[in-house]
Amino acid sequence: MRSSIRTVGVIGSGPSGATLASLLAMKGVGVTLFDDGRRPDLIVGESLIPAVVPVLRKLGLEERAAAICQHKPGVTFTLDANEKIEFCFQSLMGTVMPTYAYNAPRPAFDNLFDQRADELGVKRVRARAGIERVGEDGLRLTVESLAQAPWLQGKQPDLLVDSTGRSRLFARVMEIPAEVGPRKDVAYFAHYAGFEENRPRGQVIIGRLTDGWSWRIPLRDRLSVGVVMNKDAAAQLGATPEERLEAAINRDPVLAAAGPNRRRLTEVVTYTNYQLVSARGYGPGWAMTGDAFGFVDPMLSPGMHLALHSAELLSENLDNLAAYSREMRKLIRAWMGLVEYFYDGRIFSMYQSGMIFERKFPGRITNALHVFFNGKVACMAAGATTASRFGHGMLEIMSHPAGWITSPATLAIR
Repeated sequence: MRSSIRTVGVIGSGPSGATLASLLAMKGVGVTLFDDGRRPDLIVGESLIPAVVPVLRKLGLEERAAAICQHKPGVTFTLDANEKIEFCFQSLMGTVMPTYAYNAPRPAFDNLFDQRADELGVKRVRARAGIERVGEDGLRLTVESLAQAPWLQGKQPDLLVDSTGRSRLFARVMEIPAEVGPRKDVAYFAHYAGFEENRPRGQVIIGRLTDGWSWRIPLRDRLSVGVVMNKDAAAQLGATPEERLEAAINRDPVLAAAGPNRRRLTEVVTYTNYQLVSARGYGPGWAMTGDAFGFVDPMLSPGMHLALHSAELLSENLDNLAAYSREMRKLIRAWMGLVEYFYDGRIFSMYQSGMIFERKFPGRITNALHVFFNGKVACMAAGATTASRFGHGMLEIMSHPAGWITSPATLAIR
């Protein structure tokens, strides 16, 4: 059935906006991208998950991405200096999902989506779009912005899309509140040389800190190192972001041991506003995608997947924005629920209890249970089955007896 939406104005040309523009252009929809092209040198979200790869393939970008990205085989969680949990995407073998992902050098990676949109004939206005409210629920381009797109011939696009990320342009204009998650975290990160190489090569390492957690994301010629902490705890580590990041690295035995000869290559970047979901994601003639709709948390790296998948979903539901919004909320809730298992220690409790049980009763059955559990968690964290009711039910059921053996509270990320 032919869509009634023939022209779309996309505000913001990050991965979500550029992907939406490309997918719509492939369908013959007239798309105008509004973006001033300004990007920070460092952008959070460098670690990707396997669910991103099918979108890269759909856009014809995987080969280009592979040329600049670091291959990512999986994720390792370090509970302390002596214990770690490894998840390998090879456990996805036999599913529809690729058995690998990438670590992306942003904004170079983001530029691939921009270039693809240009190749597909998407028209572009290299300026910020002006948006104004119409009545109680409507939005439109300002006269000035409309004039910058003469091919629209003075007519408003059939649909306007906010892909401005955490700037949340439409929400600000419409005064739409956001649901803020329970954590009050701040992240500091930078690129380094001189850290020991993650093993296996490209493996992302997530570490539990005294207050918060850390990441080590291997890029092709450097390592992205970041810490996520409660704002009050971070404030005790120094007066500047540089002091706080270095102090957090120095006081953690695992990080300090991995980088005694480290050398910082970039400025230290600060990120806040985690777990933020817009109270509304669409209205008459407008919708939000990516971080403008909702940002879960950097834990498990779902951000790029949600950004690209929201573009996919919207491109398939131009005439049913309510269905698009429902699916996005369902997926965001599923990710938030999965992330919470890591923050409150239940996932680590299940792992430790399972290892105790396996050592006490070695054999094929316990080994099969180990492989089954790791595979299910890997599939959920890879984006393949994140919203699976079975997967979440399995975690809920298994977390209770596991808590009798190993207390989740002792393993929680503060």
